[in-house]
Amino acid sequence: MRLRSPGLLLLLLGVLQAADAREQEVRALVGSDVQLSCVFPESTTFDLDDLYVYWQISAVGHPTTVTYYLSGNSSAGLEDNRYRDRAWLSPDSMRHGDFSLRLYNITPLDEQKFNCLVFRKSLQLQKILDVVVTLHVAANYSVPVVLAPRGPSEDAELTFTCTSVNGYPKPIVYWINKTDNSVLPEGLQNSTVVLNARGLYDVVSVLRIGWTPSASVGCCIGNVLLRQNLTGLCQTETFTTPEPGNTGSHTDVRRREHGAVLSTLAVLGVVVAVAVATGWVCRSRCPRGFPTRCPAAKPERTIPGASGCEDQGAGVHLTAPTNCV
Repeated sequence: MRLRSPGLLLLLLGVLQAADAREQEVRALVGSDVQLSCVFPESTTFDLDDLYVYWQISAVGHPTTVTYYLSGNSSAGLEDNRYRDRAWLSPDSMRHGDFSLRLYNITPLDEQKFNCLVFRKSLQLQKILDVVVTLHVAANYSVPVVLAPRGPSEDAELTFTCTSVNGYPKPIVYWINKTDNSVLPEGLQNSTVVLNARGLYDVVSVLRIGWTPSASVGCCIGNVLLRQNLTGLCQTETFTTPEPGNTGSHTDVRRREHGAVLSTLAVLGVVVAVAVATGWVCRSRCPRGFPTRCPAAKPERTIPGASGCEDQGAGVHLTAPTNCV
């Protein structure tokens, strides 16, 4: 049986059942390359002119061509546009029974079930290989950024906002109390997950809790496929909030009181320093034992031979006042 038309063969393959197909699962990151394995179980050398190799996906029940190899025909132009120049089969590998598909630059749209079908023309198009490979696509979310509230809202609530972008698949979002690492009730949070232009998910989660003097919370973004949790802590773990109705926080009041005490102590220190300096100057100018108002000694003219202390070599005598002891 010879099929001269590639289109007729594709129609035939489209209605074939994938009974007894071997199934595999593969994980790949967005933007990476991946190989979907489809290998003949026995060590055999094949003639490429005797082979029909076909890779397809079933999107919404309609088979879509990824790539194929038909003996004596070119496969160019029949594959889906999404996989053109992205899917490749190695002729050398197929000669040795390896019909694996190499897929480049993975996108979220590639998360599909890929079906590998291999037929031998010499065996009346008998199917010799049927493999189903499920491709799971993942992308790492960015580290969550948590914004702390500047103060309580009108209804005395504290609002924390958590943002993480460019992840896949949809995340699991939850908040924890960093004091004891307990999970906060889901009813306290409101999370929004949207697809961006790259086909990846962005998430914004808002946590509202009752007023408390301090709060330390963490936002967790879980990626089930990658088995990872990314936690962003509140930027200020010892966050202190003002009481409802007050214009300043307890911290501001304590700071003002502390400043007033320091100012008073500074003034007292200056007064004491001035008093000490004044006493030191007085003591340095008046010897110990002399009254503070001790007048200075005055020179007197004396007559030689008169009573009192004389200086035989001079006519000038220094006499201390009588009231100095």
